Amino acid sequence: MVSHPIVGALHGGLLSALGTAIVSGEYQAGQVITLDGLSAQHGVSRSVVREAVRVLESMGMAESRRRVGITIQPASKWNVFDPIVIRWRLESGDKAAQLLSLSELRRGFEPAAAALAARRADPHQCRIMAAAVSDMVVHGRSGDLDAYLLADKIFHQTMLEASGNEMFRALNGVVAEVLTGRTHHGMMPDIPNPAAIALHDEVARAIRLRDEAAAERAMRAIIDEAASAVTEEFSPPGQPEA
Repeated sequence: MVSHPIVGALHGGLLSALGTAIVSGEYQAGQVITLDGLSAQHGVSRSVVREAVRVLESMGMAESRRRVGITIQPASKWNVFDPIVIRWRLESGDKAAQLLSLSELRRGFEPAAAALAARRADPHQCRIMAAAVSDMVVHGRSGDLDAYLLADKIFHQTMLEASGNEMFRALNGVVAEVLTGRTHHGMMPDIPNPAAIALHDEVARAIRLRDEAAAERAMRAIIDEAASAVTEEFSPPGQPEA
């Protein structure tokens, strides 16, 4: 993942404003903007604008050329794996399409990671996953969605780390943004689905018992349940789910 050396509120605020403007379509692909124009519009120095633009360039969202300006890049060039890009798209783009796309991505790697974790997880990692599931049960019953989210993120992060595969581990930011996006954009029920919690417990148990097939199957079911919930949330009234 790209590291973003955001220094100070001005830089971070401008970066977020520009990124949101790009993903929302306020700035169209091919549009040219300038340092001076952005500096005047946002009331910040050229150096602050320059640093924000450098981060956007690292994300593939903008291209800066001398005597040309800053050219907004098409979505096909964006680093769509970047957690911050994911966050902006969930905040300003087509939430349903983005979440379903991410669900398809997760279906491609998390079940495989769960199977590897069943082969490689150490006892400490197994305890962390079991504790995370217990926390999900407690916070799910109480309806504390923020605490539930934290436990859910710990579970998936630990599972990816337990896979022992550095590529899977590097995708933790993607999964974390998906889970966060569902909660922060009102796409989680007030009381989390007990069936989803039970599936997390199945994954944790299968990993502890070294049952690769069961771990993979239960993790796929977790992702399918989440995708179905998103589809149901965004299906027009009276229309069948896709």
